[in-house]
Amino acid sequence: MKKERIIKKAQSCLSTVLCLGVTLLAASGEISAQDIVEEQVVPTQAERDYSFSEVVTESVTGDVYSDKAAANWQDLSYSNLFSKGWDKPWVSPPNGGGGAPRQGWLSAYQGVFYRLGIAVFGWQHDPNNTGDGYTGNLVNFTPLNQRFEIETDIPMVSNRGGASSDSQTNFGDFRITPRIILSESRDVTQSFNVAFRTPTGNSFNGNNVAAITPQYEFWASSWKGLVVRGGAGFSIPYSGDINRSGVRSTFNANLAVGYYFTPHDFTPIGDMVWYLSTNVSQAIDNRAQSSGTFVSLAPGFRTHIGQNWFLLGSVEIPVTNPQPFGYQVLGGIMKVY
Repeated sequence: MKKERIIKKAQSCLSTVLCLGVTLLAASGEISAQDIVEEQVVPTQAERDYSFSEVVTESVTGDVYSDKAAANWQDLSYSNLFSKGWDKPWVSPPNGGGGAPRQGWLSAYQGVFYRLGIAVFGWQHDPNNTGDGYTGNLVNFTPLNQRFEIETDIPMVSNRGGASSDSQTNFGDFRITPRIILSESRDVTQSFNVAFRTPTGNSFNGNNVAAITPQYEFWASSWKGLVVRGGAGFSIPYSGDINRSGVRSTFNANLAVGYYFTPHDFTPIGDMVWYLSTNVSQAIDNRAQSSGTFVSLAPGFRTHIGQNWFLLGSVEIPVTNPQPFGYQVLGGIMKVY
């Protein structure tokens, strides 16, 4: 009994004096250090089980950016695609191996999950002098668990010049995009998205089209602030005013490379990244005589201006003919919540 009491005291080590006493007893031979090691039990915290509503609530409203939440992040892989991550709340993933954060850029594919809202304004210059155009979108990313997220794109304003320099301002085609994480490690994230475009706009602005867009995306960063992201997919219109809108079935691809120069808290130029994004679109239907190959280059930036508000910008320049526009300037104000 005496030996057991001494062992229990050694396990708790409630004070420096007590620990010293145990050490002296061990030295005297009454108990051995091996007794203490064998009897000591390190308590482990059981992994919490969440209900469906708890997973969604924590993902949407929980403190997903704290150090405590970060401890709940886990690697995901193709092998456990249907068994891991669906029953756990989403938490903000760690920076890449080189320290670059997982963030979104304009004119580039996403690849990773976020919890944020962004207002994007775009202005297109028409090289044919038939009138410039502009757009205004509200985009929101809402993760529901570690594997699944919903992206919504609300085109509040869609304006495009007509044949006689006339123009119309209308609501655009609303899009909703379920997104699934295929795999995620510290250095690489891969996702698969299926965007559903609804015919809520006007064909004058190239809208009023229903389409489905399956798309693979990736994000990678393992060396310092360098990030490489991109992907490929198809856009397939299937109903609506397709002919009048001029929308075609296309193969689409993107590759973007950027480098982060400043830390997150170095506001108003925190997380300052400069990047170059390349977009390719190749028509795959027979609704026009030309092949319709489109390639553009889009240099851009993103910076943290404080309190998880971010400023984004990009200029997209077509490098193939015929050009649907001369160039397009995009600007965005974003809030991470």
